[in-house]
Amino acid sequence: MELTWHGHSTWHVTVDDTSLLIDPFFDNPFTSVEPADLDPDYVLLTHGHADHIGDVGAFTDATIVGTPELTAWVGDEHGAEDTLGMNIGGTVECGDAYVTMHRADHTNGIGTDYEYSAGPPAGYIIGDTVPTQEADEDAFAFYHAGDTGLMSEMRDVIGPFLEPDAAALPVGDHFTMGPAQGAIAADWLGVDHVFPMHYDTFPPIEIDVEDFEREVAAAGASAEVHALDADESFAFERPYSDG
Repeated sequence: MELTWHGHSTWHVTVDDTSLLIDPFFDNPFTSVEPADLDPDYVLLTHGHADHIGDVGAFTDATIVGTPELTAWVGDEHGAEDTLGMNIGGTVECGDAYVTMHRADHTNGIGTDYEYSAGPPAGYIIGDTVPTQEADEDAFAFYHAGDTGLMSEMRDVIGPFLEPDAAALPVGDHFTMGPAQGAIAADWLGVDHVFPMHYDTFPPIEIDVEDFEREVAAAGASAEVHALDADESFAFERPYSDG
């Protein structure tokens, strides 16, 4: 599995021969990539805020995945014909990847005045095998938390039962978790690798990302922090170890 961060909450994830783009928003200071540079098989949307769906219209040839309310809006607004509506707790097969949707603690309106509801906000656990409770040392999963505050489901459900190995967590504060609560999330999830996101895009979410690294250490989390540069990739190879 390879993860590439394009700034804010935009990630390009490759699982074997399948590519997935999460929350396409390229009008951010971290990326030099244009939407036309990418050709994902699937586009996963965590929620309907403009800084997460701003460039979804450029990817209507892909399969658009999200809540039924949000995927229907993309179909109506942007003419996307291939959509896959799912909901909290469900797992769908997306090519070589298995995608499980989990709730996020946030709001979820579409448009400047939020005149449309996009259903519940979400995060995704993306794995290379279907999630089960049977031990599989060869399985690997990446958790994109979406826009969320700290929630006990990270400790009680996502960590112990969905078992992500790596997580991308929002740490910019103001609209989501900040460094301290993001560090607690990393600890609760029990992941080996954590990637900060959703920071430094706009003035309200500007932080010193080293604060997150210090908070992870203070929380006693075992996760290694990877603060990626613009459009930087990080690969995990079988048997899974640092790439």
